[in-house]
Amino acid sequence: MDAVWARDTVGAGALLTIDLDALVENYRGLAERAAPAACSAVVKADAYGLGVEQVVPALRDAGCRHFFTAQLREALEVQPHAGRGAAIYVLNGLQPGSEALCAEAGIVPVLNGTEQVEAWMTLAVRLGRSLPAVIQIDSGMSRLGLAPEEVEALASRPGALDGIDLILVMTHLACGDEATSPYNGQQLDAFLALAARLPPAPLSIANSGGVALGGDFRQDLVRPGVALYGVAPTAGRRNPMRPVVRLDARVIQTRAVKAGQAIGYGCSLVADRPMELATIAVGYADGWPRCLGHVGAAYKGAVRLPIAGRVSMDSIILDISDLPEDSLRLGDTVELIGPNQTLEQVAADAGTIPYEILTGLGRRYARRILPPSSSAEGNIR
Repeated sequence: MDAVWARDTVGAGALLTIDLDALVENYRGLAERAAPAACSAVVKADAYGLGVEQVVPALRDAGCRHFFTAQLREALEVQPHAGRGAAIYVLNGLQPGSEALCAEAGIVPVLNGTEQVEAWMTLAVRLGRSLPAVIQIDSGMSRLGLAPEEVEALASRPGALDGIDLILVMTHLACGDEATSPYNGQQLDAFLALAARLPPAPLSIANSGGVALGGDFRQDLVRPGVALYGVAPTAGRRNPMRPVVRLDARVIQTRAVKAGQAIGYGCSLVADRPMELATIAVGYADGWPRCLGHVGAAYKGAVRLPIAGRVSMDSIILDISDLPEDSLRLGDTVELIGPNQTLEQVAADAGTIPYEILTGLGRRYARRILPPSSSAEGNIR
């Protein structure tokens, strides 16, 4: 890893490595498992923080033709990278006044309520042509989608979807990552019953966890998100996905302290013995949660280096007392995410989920992009 740093741009405090070969392998594995259903990719939040300009072309070249974003602005950013003929969807639907921009760009909205349906139909009438759309049904999550009574009202109105080319009907699982949850089956039954009230269209239920549920959960199109980026799709089970990210931070200072010496903000830790410390150039401004103070760790090889005291905005102090003397010097690196500490472990220490750690990784890291199907060193930016 230090050899990579020798070629890096001057001044970066940490290096985030993004393995696009692993991303592609994860996509292909999910697509194979979901077949004969088609496999899309959720690339919202700048491809979970990893960059649509790298992630989307890699998935496109792997055969992905359906991309889901959360917002119209994200969809417009994805579009130049998705390739001719790709379908790009907006999960949150459209804010009032954005319908014409969406239609002009050829983006497909996910209509989540009667107001969005009517606004899209009104635009179709004004343009004199049908417009493609997805309808989402709320099957029990109480977040997005038409409520059951809205579905029934829509189904009972003659010409209720005139002007809408219904290309997909979808729902979202509340407990998809919990393989034994009975709520998954309840949502499936509710969704299929409500979808039957609408005009025939392909169906989509499964998110990352839903792909693993198999059977009727796969339907016509699956929508994996976090599993593409290496996170376990099912909680509490072996992770079948290849890790996509690695994070290594640089040491910016080392020092020895005596017993009784205060460490970090608030003097929240006082050395109970002579200690060796190293400070690294990552903090909560880089997406490393402040709550990992006194709890989390970095690694040097297989040696765990506990966080000593609080996480600061731009730095973290590590207890390196278990390392041989002079093992770490100014400019050396320690592992924050990698073979010795997974995203899942960091999230567990922080009392959160891997999604939050992954999407929160900051913009100050140098990024090393490993291309698909290549042993090349990758480009650093």
